[in-house]
Amino acid sequence: MESIQAIKQRFEIIGNDPKLNRSLEKAIQVAPTDISVLVTGESGVGKESIPKIIHALSHRKHGKYIAVNCGAIPEGTIDSELFGHEKGAFTGATSTREGYFEVADGGTIFLDEVGELPLTTQVRLLRVLENGEFIKVGSSKVQKTNVRIVAATNVNMQEAIEKGKFREDLYYRLSTVEILLPPLRDRKDDIHILFRKFASDFAHKYKMPPIRLTEEAVQYLIRYRWSGNIRQLRNIAEQISVLETNREVSVATLRGYLPNEGNNLPSVISNTKKENDFSNEREILYKVLFDMKADLNDLKKLTLELMQNGNTNIQEDNKNLIQRIYGQKEDNVIFDEQPKAELYPARSETEIHQEEIHDDDLDDDNFLFAETVEEEETLSLEAKEIELIKKALERNKGKRKAAADELGISERTLYRKIKQYDL
Repeated sequence: MESIQAIKQRFEIIGNDPKLNRSLEKAIQVAPTDISVLVTGESGVGKESIPKIIHALSHRKHGKYIAVNCGAIPEGTIDSELFGHEKGAFTGATSTREGYFEVADGGTIFLDEVGELPLTTQVRLLRVLENGEFIKVGSSKVQKTNVRIVAATNVNMQEAIEKGKFREDLYYRLSTVEILLPPLRDRKDDIHILFRKFASDFAHKYKMPPIRLTEEAVQYLIRYRWSGNIRQLRNIAEQISVLETNREVSVATLRGYLPNEGNNLPSVISNTKKENDFSNEREILYKVLFDMKADLNDLKKLTLELMQNGNTNIQEDNKNLIQRIYGQKEDNVIFDEQPKAELYPARSETEIHQEEIHDDDLDDDNFLFAETVEEEETLSLEAKEIELIKKALERNKGKRKAAADELGISERTLYRKIKQYDL
């Protein structure tokens, strides 16, 4: 069994934090077995290194290793990608295709962002984990596969289970062994070491002297929260290496490259409140729309009755309807107390005769009025949904993941709706 130090050198892992070392120890210990592993941690902590270590130290190391980003595959095609499909299974399936579970037979599959899997795909994956069986899309033939599954997620799985977005039985099958990678802010002694390594790499890549930080800048670097973790630190090191002509970086210069700490909350924090706020706002909007539609229907019915019957005696329920629609108090509205002559002035026989002559025109007017009201009712939920999606994309400058988070839906669902509405 290789030592932790040897594994770090082999897979270019920098740092000596005890939590990091413990995670690597667990990976080394579980590698020779076929136990399913779930790697958890915030985005950018380097979760993709763990499945590579497990595969390299297992008896499957000569088999195939396939990494699949579940969040990047559209919901309508992910079953085909993972399990394959038969010719003619759906539009565009011009030939039979092998899925990842068939191709990786005898090897290892790394399912990144497994928390983004649709529920239907979760059922198929559970069957693979339980008995190694799967069925291609459009087929009825059961096939066997022998793969090692390592999954990773930055989603709070307990919250996802409570919301019904992830199956509890699948979670326990995946997390036979769970390996948690610590966020960068909990590895303070490793932050400067990592920065120096990245600065050296970029100096060699771009053929320029490496940058170095002043002592005050080092302390600021260590105190920063690093919500993007190692990925963010690497990005900052590259920016400074390319843009700064002065190779000694002061704290003022460093601060200019880092976002405001006040808005830099760690990504592991639950966004339940944000999702719930938007969900409540959406429910209120739908309720208002439904109420408006009901009021329009009632108002149309009342108006047509008055036009057709010419009845001056307004019923009690129609009083309540008018008060509800127009928001008037009963003491400000006079219904029955007015004489009929005031509500409907007496007409001469000539006027009545003229009305009979134009009776057909009145019917047309009735029809046109009903049609106009009907057109006002076409304010559909689909139109509102399109409007909300457009606003979310505009606010987030076209970034689909950020827009999906704001809308409270997955990025895959947003991609499908953008394609559906041709946005």
